[in-house]
Amino acid sequence: MGIVGSTIKPFNNTAFQAGKDFFDVTEKDIEGKWAVFFFYPADFTFVCPTELEDLGEQYDTLQGLGVEVYGVSTDTHFSHKAWHDTSETIGKLKYAFLGDQNHRLTNNFGVLREEAGLADRATFVVDPDGVIQLVEITPEGVGRNASELVRKIKAAKYWREHPGQVCPAKWEEGSETLAPSLDLVGKI
Repeated sequence: MGIVGSTIKPFNNTAFQAGKDFFDVTEKDIEGKWAVFFFYPADFTFVCPTELEDLGEQYDTLQGLGVEVYGVSTDTHFSHKAWHDTSETIGKLKYAFLGDQNHRLTNNFGVLREEAGLADRATFVVDPDGVIQLVEITPEGVGRNASELVRKIKAAKYWREHPGQVCPAKWEEGSETLAPSLDLVGKI
């Protein structure tokens, strides 16, 4: 799947989130909401905690934008809890972690490295209609930037709420947008 403009497929995964019991998450739980699916290769690894912590630093901002956040790896929800309970970095995180030991969600989004049984380092932003609006996939050794993710989500939300306007490169909230027209062709 994993293509901008495609609709997410049905899923049912068990989640761990600090301060809550284990709970199931399905595509129905994100209907009418923006959601981030933040795939990473595995718990108890090296680059992953730096990315997950960076995302955690933006969690309150994302919640303020009405965005649900899900960390996803092919580990179990039990592994997520164990990592949370034993890592100072991961222990601070407030968003949900989905276990995907059967690889269904990872396969649904097209980011399973079958030979390793691990997810690619990939981010998907899904709109309230269940449509993928943003995708980022990086190689194993390259971490992502959550501040840039927040900027892109703000732009996607603005674009959705303001038909006929688009957000140019480096657009920041409050900056000018463009109204595509024949008059602009070749002038930008």
